[in-house]
Amino acid sequence: MNDNQPKFTPILLGSDINVYGMARSFHEAYGMKVKAWASGKLAATRYANIVEIETIPNFGDDEVFIEAMRQKAEIYKNHSEPVILIACGDAYAELLSKYKDELKETFIVPYIDYDLLEKLNHKDTFYQTAEEYDLPYPKTKIIDEAQFKDGEYQTLPFDYPIALKPANSVKWAEINFPGKKKAYTIQDEAELKRSLEQIYAHNYRDRIILQEFIPGDDSNMRVLNAYVDQDHQVKMMCLGHPLLEDPTPHSIGNYVAIIPEYNQALYERVQSFLEAIKFTGYANFDMKYDHRDGQFKFFEINLRQGRSSFYTTLNGYNLAEWVVKDYVTDELKSQPTTYANQAGNKHMLWLGVPEKVFKKYATDNEDKAYALELIRQGRVGTTVFYDKDMGFKRFFLMKYMFHNYIGRFKKYFEENKGQNI
Repeated sequence: MNDNQPKFTPILLGSDINVYGMARSFHEAYGMKVKAWASGKLAATRYANIVEIETIPNFGDDEVFIEAMRQKAEIYKNHSEPVILIACGDAYAELLSKYKDELKETFIVPYIDYDLLEKLNHKDTFYQTAEEYDLPYPKTKIIDEAQFKDGEYQTLPFDYPIALKPANSVKWAEINFPGKKKAYTIQDEAELKRSLEQIYAHNYRDRIILQEFIPGDDSNMRVLNAYVDQDHQVKMMCLGHPLLEDPTPHSIGNYVAIIPEYNQALYERVQSFLEAIKFTGYANFDMKYDHRDGQFKFFEINLRQGRSSFYTTLNGYNLAEWVVKDYVTDELKSQPTTYANQAGNKHMLWLGVPEKVFKKYATDNEDKAYALELIRQGRVGTTVFYDKDMGFKRFFLMKYMFHNYIGRFKKYFEENKGQNI
């Protein structure tokens, strides 16, 4: 970091690939190493030199989290630089929002208030908010355990196949059982009954989303990252066009190949929504294009940058810079909204799998052909292979992690392909 760069201390919460992507963004923009606090060490950040992980057992638990953060606040209360907290997972984002009023006495906490989080963080209440602000979403029925026992699942306002997913992703992450998936595609009523019985038998006690399945392969998906400043003005939006998703049951829906895309009408719709609800900080939307009516249907909003969001930095819109310009240098007030990926930009393909996996499994279409051309031109990158942080142990661990996708696609692709829900 040179003398002309802003002075600040970023601290990331978590240790997954999202953390590495943000750490790399800070390192590329400011030449700095960052700290991260997490309940454990995951592969994406293990052996990394650009991020220092401090483990705090059970850090994602409410009581442990706030007690640990109070101890950290004592350490940083007289820190010479602004200290920015950035959550890289749903549970950490929820905890920062919940304790925002207390934590902001010491830290910069660029997150929405908890009452708004409760409306957005669960899929069922997000759809209610989307309805209020004219944000399209798939036809949906929501049931709880009592309604399941009463047979409410048998009456649906749409046909099979349908999508099934938990309304509360944080609670869903806390349970485990054989056959558990991140989301399900259900073919008939008998399968729906079996799936609901299994879910509720394993201590999931929140609501379940039953949803119309929008036809189309992975290339019909879109992902959008946004940054909204402390005055609730959208300052950056970057649209991505996924071409392939992870078919592994616990990771269904995770993007593994993204090309940048520009869509001004979609940008303006999302901007209107975020500014109307007075959002703050990073937001990440998942949606799917519905060829039947020509609309993008929104599945959810993540109140953080997504795990594949490094595609944004890769394409020239460094994720780390926005929060620094907002809270440290105060540059954003005078800047107009950046609508990313307009014509003339040098697009980059982001990959989360080996190139040969993408080439074999992505649907053959014009978008794949464009991605293959980007590969031929060398305009391709990943989150984890960073030439300024590639020691011997890290290199081989990342190669091993990527190699595992070959077996995962071979085992699960035919069974779970197209389950972009």
